[in-house]
Amino acid sequence: MLHLCYVRGHRRGHKAPWGGYKGADVGLDTIAAISTAWGESGIAIVRLSGPRARELADSIFQGKAQLAESPPRVMKHGYIVDESEERLDEVLAVWFCPPYSYTGEEAAEIQCHGGSLAAKKCLELLFDRGARLAEPGEFTKRAFLSGRIDLSQAEAVLGIIKAKSDEALRAAARSLSGEISRNAESVYDALIALSAEVEVALDFPEEDVPPKTDLEILQDIASIASKLEGLISRCRVGFALREGVRVAIAGRPNVGKSSLLNALSSQERAIVTPIPGTTRDIIEEVIVHKGLPIRLADMAGLRKPQDELEAIGVDRAKATIDRADILVVVLDASAPLADDDREIAANTENAPRIIALNKVDLPLAVAESDVCALFQNSPICRTSALLGLGIDGLKDAIFNIAFKDNSFEAGLNASARELFELQCAARAIVEAQEAIKAGLGQDLAASALAAAGACLQRLLGKSYDDALLEAIFSRFCVGK
Repeated sequence: MLHLCYVRGHRRGHKAPWGGYKGADVGLDTIAAISTAWGESGIAIVRLSGPRARELADSIFQGKAQLAESPPRVMKHGYIVDESEERLDEVLAVWFCPPYSYTGEEAAEIQCHGGSLAAKKCLELLFDRGARLAEPGEFTKRAFLSGRIDLSQAEAVLGIIKAKSDEALRAAARSLSGEISRNAESVYDALIALSAEVEVALDFPEEDVPPKTDLEILQDIASIASKLEGLISRCRVGFALREGVRVAIAGRPNVGKSSLLNALSSQERAIVTPIPGTTRDIIEEVIVHKGLPIRLADMAGLRKPQDELEAIGVDRAKATIDRADILVVVLDASAPLADDDREIAANTENAPRIIALNKVDLPLAVAESDVCALFQNSPICRTSALLGLGIDGLKDAIFNIAFKDNSFEAGLNASARELFELQCAARAIVEAQEAIKAGLGQDLAASALAAAGACLQRLLGKSYDDALLEAIFSRFCVGK
Protein backbone atom coordinates (compact mmCIF):
# COMPACT_ATOMS: atom_id res chain seq x y z
CA MET A 1 0.00 0.00 0.00
CA LEU A 2 1.36 3.43 -0.97
CA HIS A 3 0.69 6.35 1.37
CA LEU A 4 1.24 9.78 -0.16
CA CYS A 5 1.68 13.09 1.63
CA TYR A 6 1.12 16.46 0.01
CA VAL A 7 3.42 19.38 0.75
CA ARG A 8 2.04 22.78 -0.27
CA GLY A 9 0.21 21.44 -3.27
CA HIS A 10 3.06 19.22 -4.52
CA ARG A 11 2.84 15.49 -4.23
CA ARG A 12 6.14 13.97 -3.24
CA GLY A 13 6.74 10.22 -3.46
CA HIS A 14 9.82 9.07 -1.60
CA LYS A 15 8.96 5.48 -0.59
CA ALA A 16 9.74 4.26 2.89
CA PRO A 17 9.83 0.51 3.72
CA TRP A 18 6.14 0.54 4.54
CA GLY A 19 5.32 2.56 1.41
CA GLY A 20 5.21 5.98 3.07
CA TYR A 21 6.83 9.32 2.49
CA LYS A 22 9.60 11.29 4.15
CA GLY A 23 9.19 14.96 3.17
CA ALA A 24 11.30 18.06 3.40
CA ASP A 25 11.89 19.33 6.94
CA VAL A 26 12.26 22.87 8.23
CA GLY A 27 14.73 21.94 10.95
CA LEU A 28 18.11 20.40 10.14
CA ASP A 29 18.12 18.61 13.48
CA THR A 30 15.53 16.69 15.45
CA ILE A 31 14.24 18.19 18.66
CA ALA A 32 12.53 16.49 21.59
CA ALA A 33 10.79 17.63 24.76
CA ILE A 34 8.19 16.60 27.29
CA SER A 35 5.00 18.38 26.21
CA THR A 36 2.93 17.68 29.31
CA ALA A 37 3.36 19.28 32.71
CA TRP A 38 5.85 17.79 35.14
CA GLY A 39 4.49 15.74 38.00
CA GLU A 40 2.29 12.72 38.55
CA SER A 41 -0.47 12.28 35.98
CA GLY A 42 -2.24 9.68 33.87
CA ILE A 43 0.12 10.03 30.92
CA ALA A 44 3.15 12.05 29.87
CA ILE A 45 3.80 12.89 26.23
CA VAL A 46 7.29 13.10 24.74
CA ARG A 47 7.24 14.93 21.43
CA LEU A 48 9.80 14.84 18.61
CA SER A 49 10.05 16.89 15.42
CA GLY A 50 12.60 16.91 12.63
CA PRO A 51 14.02 14.70 9.88
CA ARG A 52 14.82 11.78 12.24
CA ALA A 53 11.73 11.93 14.45
CA ARG A 54 10.32 8.54 13.48
CA GLU A 55 13.75 6.89 13.37
CA LEU A 56 14.68 8.12 16.86
CA ALA A 57 11.31 7.14 18.31
CA ASP A 58 11.74 3.65 16.84
CA SER A 59 15.23 3.39 18.36
CA ILE A 60 13.76 3.25 21.87
CA PHE A 61 10.34 1.76 21.01
CA GLN A 62 9.71 -1.97 20.83
CA GLY A 63 6.34 -3.26 19.65
CA LYS A 64 4.73 -5.82 17.37
CA ALA A 65 5.11 -3.27 14.59
CA GLN A 66 7.65 -0.45 14.51
CA LEU A 67 6.67 3.05 13.41
CA ALA A 68 8.77 2.63 10.25
CA GLU A 69 6.44 -0.22 9.25
CA SER A 70 3.25 1.65 10.14
CA PRO A 71 1.19 4.30 8.37
CA PRO A 72 1.14 7.77 9.93
CA ARG A 73 -1.43 8.78 12.55
CA VAL A 74 -1.89 5.22 13.80
CA MET A 75 -1.16 4.52 17.47
CA LYS A 76 1.11 1.55 18.16
CA HIS A 77 1.36 -0.30 21.46
CA GLY A 78 4.75 -1.31 22.77
CA TYR A 79 7.47 -0.63 25.31
CA ILE A 80 10.32 1.81 25.91
CA VAL A 81 13.56 -0.13 26.09
CA ASP A 82 17.06 0.92 27.11
CA GLU A 83 20.42 -0.02 25.56
CA SER A 84 20.17 -3.57 26.95
CA GLU A 85 16.59 -3.84 25.63
CA GLU A 86 15.22 -3.93 29.16
CA ARG A 87 11.64 -2.70 29.26
CA LEU A 88 11.24 0.56 31.18
CA ASP A 89 7.61 1.43 30.50
CA GLU A 90 4.55 0.36 28.52
CA VAL A 91 3.67 3.06 26.00
CA LEU A 92 1.78 4.11 22.90
CA ALA A 93 3.66 5.67 19.97
CA VAL A 94 2.59 7.45 16.80
CA TRP A 95 4.24 9.36 13.98
CA PHE A 96 3.08 12.09 11.58
CA CYS A 97 4.29 12.75 8.05
CA PRO A 98 4.77 16.29 6.77
CA PRO A 99 2.91 18.55 6.41
CA TYR A 100 0.25 16.86 8.54
CA SER A 101 1.87 17.43 11.91
CA TYR A 102 1.84 20.29 14.39
CA THR A 103 5.18 21.58 13.12
CA GLY A 104 4.69 20.72 9.44
CA GLU A 105 7.76 18.47 9.74
CA GLU A 106 8.05 14.74 10.33
CA ALA A 107 7.04 14.29 13.95
CA ALA A 108 6.44 11.59 16.53
CA GLU A 109 4.95 11.27 19.99
CA ILE A 110 5.46 8.71 22.73
CA GLN A 111 2.80 8.48 25.42
CA CYS A 112 4.24 6.95 28.56
CA HIS A 113 2.84 6.73 32.07
CA GLY A 114 2.64 10.00 33.96
CA GLY A 115 5.34 10.82 36.47
CA SER A 116 8.55 12.65 35.87
CA LEU A 117 10.89 9.64 35.96
CA ALA A 118 9.45 7.61 33.05
CA ALA A 119 9.17 10.63 30.76
CA LYS A 120 12.59 11.90 31.78
CA LYS A 121 14.22 8.54 31.06
CA CYS A 122 12.51 8.39 27.68
CA LEU A 123 13.86 11.85 26.87
CA GLU A 124 17.38 10.94 27.98
CA LEU A 125 17.39 7.89 25.69
CA LEU A 126 16.39 10.08 22.75
CA PHE A 127 19.20 12.54 23.55
CA ASP A 128 21.67 9.66 23.62
CA ARG A 129 20.61 8.76 20.08
CA GLY A 130 21.02 12.23 18.60
CA ALA A 131 17.99 14.35 19.46
CA ARG A 132 18.45 17.66 21.23
CA LEU A 133 16.28 19.44 23.76
CA ALA A 134 13.77 21.79 22.17
CA GLU A 135 14.02 25.46 23.02
CA PRO A 136 10.97 27.26 24.48
CA GLY A 137 8.31 27.52 21.79
CA GLU A 138 10.47 25.80 19.17
CA PHE A 139 7.73 23.40 18.02
CA THR A 140 5.41 26.34 17.31
CA LYS A 141 8.28 28.30 15.78
CA ARG A 142 8.89 25.44 13.35
CA ALA A 143 5.17 25.40 12.52
CA PHE A 144 5.51 29.06 11.54
CA LEU A 145 8.72 28.57 9.56
CA SER A 146 7.21 25.64 7.67
CA GLY A 147 4.27 27.83 6.61
CA ARG A 148 1.66 25.76 8.46
CA ILE A 149 0.58 28.78 10.52
CA ASP A 150 1.32 32.49 10.34
CA LEU A 151 2.78 34.65 13.10
CA SER A 152 -0.60 35.77 14.48
CA GLN A 153 -1.77 32.18 14.70
CA ALA A 154 1.46 31.23 16.45
CA GLU A 155 0.85 33.89 19.10
CA ALA A 156 -2.75 32.69 19.46
CA VAL A 157 -1.37 29.30 20.58
CA LEU A 158 0.10 31.04 23.63
CA GLY A 159 -3.24 32.79 24.14
CA ILE A 160 -5.00 29.42 24.34
CA ILE A 161 -2.43 28.09 26.80
CA LYS A 162 -2.76 31.13 29.08
CA ALA A 163 -6.51 31.70 28.76
CA LYS A 164 -8.06 32.42 32.16
CA SER A 165 -11.73 32.37 31.16
CA ASP A 166 -14.09 30.77 28.64
CA GLU A 167 -14.33 34.08 26.80
CA ALA A 168 -10.53 34.40 26.54
CA LEU A 169 -10.34 30.82 25.26
CA ARG A 170 -12.95 31.51 22.58
CA ALA A 171 -11.14 34.69 21.52
CA ALA A 172 -7.86 32.77 21.24
CA ALA A 173 -9.57 30.04 19.21
CA ARG A 174 -10.88 32.67 16.78
CA SER A 175 -7.37 34.04 16.39
CA LEU A 176 -5.89 30.56 15.95
CA SER A 177 -8.38 29.88 13.16
CA GLY A 178 -6.90 32.89 11.37
CA GLU A 179 -9.43 35.70 11.95
CA ILE A 180 -6.77 38.30 12.81
CA SER A 181 -4.71 37.22 9.81
CA ARG A 182 -7.63 37.29 7.36
CA ASN A 183 -8.78 40.73 8.48
CA ALA A 184 -5.25 42.14 8.52
CA GLU A 185 -4.54 40.57 5.12
CA SER A 186 -7.66 42.25 3.69
CA VAL A 187 -6.51 45.65 4.97
CA TYR A 188 -2.96 44.99 3.74
CA ASP A 189 -4.13 44.05 0.22
CA ALA A 190 -6.25 47.23 -0.03
CA LEU A 191 -3.32 49.28 1.27
CA ILE A 192 -0.87 47.79 -1.23
CA ALA A 193 -3.32 48.30 -4.11
CA LEU A 194 -3.79 51.97 -3.21
CA SER A 195 -0.06 52.51 -2.70
CA ALA A 196 0.67 50.97 -6.08
CA GLU A 197 -1.83 53.23 -7.87
CA VAL A 198 -0.46 56.35 -6.21
CA GLU A 199 3.20 55.48 -6.76
CA VAL A 200 2.73 54.44 -10.40
CA ALA A 201 1.18 57.82 -11.15
CA LEU A 202 4.05 59.56 -9.37
CA ASP A 203 6.89 57.51 -10.85
CA PHE A 204 5.57 57.13 -14.41
CA PRO A 205 3.62 60.29 -15.24
CA GLU A 206 4.19 59.71 -18.96
CA GLU A 207 2.11 56.53 -18.90
CA ASP A 208 -1.45 56.76 -20.15
CA VAL A 209 -2.88 56.04 -16.70
CA PRO A 210 -5.13 58.71 -15.20
CA PRO A 211 -3.86 59.51 -11.67
CA LYS A 212 -6.21 59.38 -8.72
CA THR A 213 -7.49 62.69 -7.48
CA ASP A 214 -6.89 63.75 -3.88
CA LEU A 215 -10.59 63.19 -3.15
CA GLU A 216 -10.46 59.63 -4.53
CA ILE A 217 -7.37 58.87 -2.45
CA LEU A 218 -9.03 60.24 0.69
CA GLN A 219 -12.10 58.08 0.04
CA ASP A 220 -9.93 54.97 -0.36
CA ILE A 221 -7.92 55.80 2.76
CA ALA A 222 -11.13 56.34 4.75
CA SER A 223 -12.37 52.89 3.72
CA ILE A 224 -9.07 51.26 4.75
CA ALA A 225 -9.00 53.20 8.04
CA SER A 226 -12.53 52.05 8.87
CA LYS A 227 -11.63 48.38 8.36
CA LEU A 228 -8.45 48.78 10.39
CA GLU A 229 -10.22 50.52 13.27
CA GLY A 230 -12.76 47.70 13.41
CA LEU A 231 -9.94 45.16 13.66
CA ILE A 232 -8.17 47.22 16.34
CA SER A 233 -11.38 47.43 18.35
CA ARG A 234 -11.80 43.63 18.30
CA CYS A 235 -8.14 43.14 19.18
CA ARG A 236 -8.36 45.55 22.12
CA VAL A 237 -11.17 43.43 23.53
CA GLY A 238 -9.17 40.25 22.98
CA PHE A 239 -6.06 41.80 24.52
CA ALA A 240 -8.04 42.65 27.66
CA LEU A 241 -9.34 39.08 27.80
CA ARG A 242 -5.82 37.73 27.27
CA GLU A 243 -3.77 39.95 29.58
CA GLY A 244 -6.44 41.27 31.92
CA VAL A 245 -7.23 44.84 32.95
CA ARG A 246 -4.82 46.49 35.40
CA VAL A 247 -6.81 48.13 38.19
CA ALA A 248 -5.06 50.21 40.85
CA ILE A 249 -6.88 50.71 44.16
CA ALA A 250 -5.82 54.15 45.37
CA GLY A 251 -6.73 56.48 48.19
CA ARG A 252 -5.42 58.11 51.33
CA PRO A 253 -4.49 55.88 54.30
CA ASN A 254 -7.17 54.01 56.26
CA VAL A 255 -10.06 54.46 53.80
CA GLY A 256 -10.41 50.68 53.35
CA LYS A 257 -8.29 49.93 50.26
CA SER A 258 -6.93 46.64 51.59
CA SER A 259 -10.35 45.61 52.89
CA LEU A 260 -11.76 46.34 49.44
CA LEU A 261 -9.08 44.17 47.81
CA ASN A 262 -9.99 41.33 50.17
CA ALA A 263 -13.70 41.75 49.42
CA LEU A 264 -13.13 41.83 45.64
CA SER A 265 -10.94 38.71 45.73
CA SER A 266 -13.06 36.91 48.36
CA GLN A 267 -10.00 36.10 50.46
CA GLU A 268 -7.81 37.67 53.12
CA ARG A 269 -5.13 38.72 50.66
CA ALA A 270 -4.01 41.93 52.39
CA ILE A 271 -3.36 42.63 56.07
CA VAL A 272 -5.98 44.98 57.53
CA THR A 273 -5.50 46.97 60.74
CA PRO A 274 -6.91 50.26 62.10
CA ILE A 275 -3.39 51.71 61.91
CA PRO A 276 -2.96 54.12 58.97
CA GLY A 277 -0.12 53.20 56.65
CA THR A 278 -0.25 49.43 57.27
CA THR A 279 0.21 48.67 53.55
CA ARG A 280 3.66 49.70 52.36
CA ASP A 281 4.29 47.52 49.28
CA ILE A 282 2.15 46.64 46.25
CA ILE A 283 -0.19 43.68 46.81
CA GLU A 284 -1.60 42.12 43.65
CA GLU A 285 -4.43 39.68 43.04
CA VAL A 286 -6.17 38.46 39.87
CA ILE A 287 -9.91 37.85 39.75
CA VAL A 288 -12.19 36.99 36.82
CA HIS A 289 -15.53 38.78 36.41
CA LYS A 290 -17.84 37.95 33.49
CA GLY A 291 -14.88 36.41 31.71
CA LEU A 292 -12.62 39.44 32.18
CA PRO A 293 -9.38 38.93 34.15
CA ILE A 294 -8.97 41.89 36.50
CA ARG A 295 -5.48 42.49 37.90
CA LEU A 296 -6.03 44.29 41.20
CA ALA A 297 -3.23 46.21 42.90
CA ASP A 298 -3.51 47.49 46.47
CA MET A 299 -0.90 50.01 47.54
CA ALA A 300 0.28 52.42 50.17
CA GLY A 301 -2.01 55.27 51.08
CA LEU A 302 -1.35 58.49 49.18
CA ARG A 303 -0.28 61.23 51.58
CA LYS A 304 2.86 63.09 52.60
CA PRO A 305 5.15 60.25 53.81
CA GLN A 306 5.88 60.01 57.52
CA ASP A 307 9.19 58.15 57.13
CA GLU A 308 11.60 56.83 54.50
CA LEU A 309 9.90 53.41 54.25
CA GLU A 310 6.50 54.98 53.64
CA ALA A 311 8.06 57.29 51.04
CA ILE A 312 9.23 54.27 49.06
CA GLY A 313 5.73 52.80 49.28
CA VAL A 314 4.13 56.03 48.04
CA ASP A 315 6.57 56.23 45.11
CA ARG A 316 5.69 52.66 44.13
CA ALA A 317 2.00 53.46 44.47
CA LYS A 318 2.32 56.40 42.09
CA ALA A 319 4.21 54.24 39.57
CA THR A 320 1.45 51.60 39.77
CA ILE A 321 -1.19 54.27 39.15
CA ASP A 322 0.69 55.43 36.05
CA ARG A 323 0.65 51.88 34.64
CA ALA A 324 -2.99 51.16 35.50
CA ASP A 325 -5.74 50.89 32.89
CA ILE A 326 -8.42 51.83 35.43
CA LEU A 327 -8.14 53.58 38.78
CA VAL A 328 -10.46 52.80 41.70
CA VAL A 329 -10.27 55.76 44.07
CA VAL A 330 -11.47 54.79 47.54
CA LEU A 331 -13.07 57.45 49.74
CA ASP A 332 -14.19 57.12 53.36
CA ALA A 333 -17.92 57.88 53.38
CA SER A 334 -17.87 58.19 57.18
CA ALA A 335 -15.44 61.13 57.14
CA PRO A 336 -15.44 64.53 55.40
CA LEU A 337 -13.38 64.94 52.25
CA ALA A 338 -9.75 65.61 53.12
CA ASP A 339 -6.98 67.57 51.42
CA ASP A 340 -5.36 64.25 50.43
CA ASP A 341 -8.59 63.29 48.61
CA ARG A 342 -8.53 66.59 46.71
CA GLU A 343 -4.88 66.11 45.77
CA ILE A 344 -5.63 62.61 44.48
CA ALA A 345 -8.50 64.01 42.39
CA ALA A 346 -6.23 66.68 40.90
CA ASN A 347 -3.42 64.24 40.08
CA THR A 348 -5.55 61.53 38.42
CA GLU A 349 -7.76 63.56 36.07
CA ASN A 350 -6.46 61.82 32.94
CA ALA A 351 -7.07 58.26 34.15
CA PRO A 352 -10.37 56.35 33.76
CA ARG A 353 -11.65 56.47 37.36
CA ILE A 354 -14.26 54.74 39.46
CA ILE A 355 -15.04 56.17 42.88
CA ALA A 356 -15.62 53.61 45.61
CA LEU A 357 -17.48 55.47 48.37
CA ASN A 358 -16.56 52.99 51.08
CA LYS A 359 -17.80 52.38 54.65
CA VAL A 360 -21.42 53.19 53.77
CA ASP A 361 -22.44 50.92 56.66
CA LEU A 362 -21.37 53.77 58.99
CA PRO A 363 -23.11 57.15 59.41
CA LEU A 364 -22.41 59.21 56.27
CA ALA A 365 -20.28 62.35 56.65
CA VAL A 366 -19.82 63.25 52.98
CA ALA A 367 -22.39 64.28 50.40
CA GLU A 368 -22.39 62.37 47.13
CA SER A 369 -22.86 65.67 45.28
CA ASP A 370 -19.53 66.90 46.70
CA VAL A 371 -17.85 63.71 45.47
CA CYS A 372 -19.38 64.20 42.00
CA ALA A 373 -18.10 67.77 41.92
CA LEU A 374 -14.59 66.70 42.95
CA PHE A 375 -14.34 63.65 40.65
CA GLN A 376 -16.23 64.81 37.58
CA ASN A 377 -17.46 62.25 35.02
CA SER A 378 -16.45 59.35 37.27
CA PRO A 379 -19.01 56.67 38.22
CA ILE A 380 -19.60 56.27 41.96
CA CYS A 381 -20.09 52.91 43.65
CA ARG A 382 -21.33 52.82 47.24
CA THR A 383 -19.50 50.01 49.01
CA SER A 384 -18.90 48.45 52.38
CA ALA A 385 -15.86 46.21 52.23
CA LEU A 386 -16.65 45.03 55.78
CA LEU A 387 -20.16 43.79 54.90
CA GLY A 388 -19.52 43.02 51.22
CA LEU A 389 -22.01 45.63 50.01
CA GLY A 390 -21.69 46.97 46.45
CA ILE A 391 -18.79 44.68 45.53
CA ASP A 392 -20.49 43.17 42.46
CA GLY A 393 -21.52 46.67 41.36
CA LEU A 394 -17.89 47.77 41.54
CA LYS A 395 -16.82 44.77 39.45
CA ASP A 396 -19.52 45.63 36.90
CA ALA A 397 -18.26 49.21 36.72
CA ILE A 398 -14.73 47.97 35.98
CA PHE A 399 -16.09 45.62 33.32
CA ASN A 400 -18.13 48.39 31.67
CA ILE A 401 -15.18 50.77 31.46
CA ALA A 402 -12.91 48.03 30.10
CA PHE A 403 -15.23 47.16 27.23
CA LYS A 404 -17.29 50.36 26.84
CA ASP A 405 -19.40 49.77 23.71
CA ASN A 406 -17.43 46.73 22.54
CA SER A 407 -18.74 43.20 22.81
CA PHE A 408 -16.23 40.64 24.02
CA GLU A 409 -18.11 38.03 21.97
CA ALA A 410 -16.30 39.38 18.89
CA GLY A 411 -12.91 39.76 20.59
CA LEU A 412 -9.75 38.50 18.91
CA ASN A 413 -6.94 37.32 21.17
CA ALA A 414 -4.16 39.75 20.29
CA SER A 415 -0.74 40.13 21.85
CA ALA A 416 0.81 43.46 22.80
CA ARG A 417 3.03 43.19 19.71
CA GLU A 418 0.07 42.71 17.36
CA LEU A 419 -1.89 45.55 18.91
CA PHE A 420 1.17 47.81 18.69
CA GLU A 421 1.66 47.08 14.97
CA LEU A 422 -2.03 47.69 14.24
CA GLN A 423 -1.98 51.01 16.10
CA CYS A 424 1.22 52.06 14.31
CA ALA A 425 -0.43 51.25 10.98
CA ALA A 426 -3.48 53.31 11.97
CA ARG A 427 -1.28 56.30 12.89
CA ALA A 428 0.53 56.07 9.55
CA ILE A 429 -2.79 56.04 7.70
CA VAL A 430 -3.88 59.16 9.59
CA GLU A 431 -0.61 60.81 8.51
CA ALA A 432 -1.44 59.95 4.89
CA GLN A 433 -4.90 61.53 5.28
CA GLU A 434 -3.46 64.68 6.85
CA ALA A 435 -0.82 65.00 4.11
CA ILE A 436 -3.51 64.98 1.40
CA LYS A 437 -5.82 67.35 3.30
CA ALA A 438 -2.97 69.80 3.93
CA GLY A 439 -1.99 69.76 0.24
CA LEU A 440 1.49 68.43 1.00
CA GLY A 441 1.46 66.15 -2.01
CA GLN A 442 0.61 62.57 -2.87
CA ASP A 443 4.27 61.53 -2.56
CA LEU A 444 4.21 62.22 1.20
CA ALA A 445 0.94 60.29 1.50
CA ALA A 446 2.49 57.39 -0.43
CA SER A 447 5.38 57.30 2.04
CA ALA A 448 2.95 57.12 4.98
CA LEU A 449 0.94 54.37 3.28
CA ALA A 450 4.16 52.38 2.76
CA ALA A 451 4.93 52.72 6.48
CA ALA A 452 1.47 51.38 7.32
CA GLY A 453 2.04 48.45 4.99
CA ALA A 454 5.36 47.67 6.71
CA CYS A 455 3.54 47.48 10.06
CA LEU A 456 1.08 44.95 8.70
CA GLN A 457 3.91 42.98 7.11
CA ARG A 458 5.51 42.59 10.54
CA LEU A 459 2.14 41.70 12.08
CA LEU A 460 1.54 38.91 9.57
CA GLY A 461 5.11 37.64 9.64
CA LYS A 462 5.76 38.61 6.01
CA SER A 463 8.73 40.55 7.36
CA TYR A 464 10.63 39.37 10.43
CA ASP A 465 14.08 38.84 11.87
CA ASP A 466 15.58 36.46 14.40
CA ALA A 467 15.20 38.98 17.23
CA LEU A 468 11.45 39.21 16.64
CA LEU A 469 11.01 35.44 16.59
CA GLU A 470 13.12 35.09 19.73
CA ALA A 471 11.00 37.70 21.53
CA ILE A 472 7.79 35.90 20.59
CA PHE A 473 8.65 32.25 21.08
CA SER A 474 10.81 32.63 24.19
CA ARG A 475 7.56 33.27 26.11
CA PHE A 476 6.36 29.74 25.30
CA CYS A 477 7.02 26.74 27.50
CA VAL A 478 9.43 24.02 26.43
CA GLY A 479 7.47 21.36 24.56
CA LYS A 480 5.09 23.73 22.76
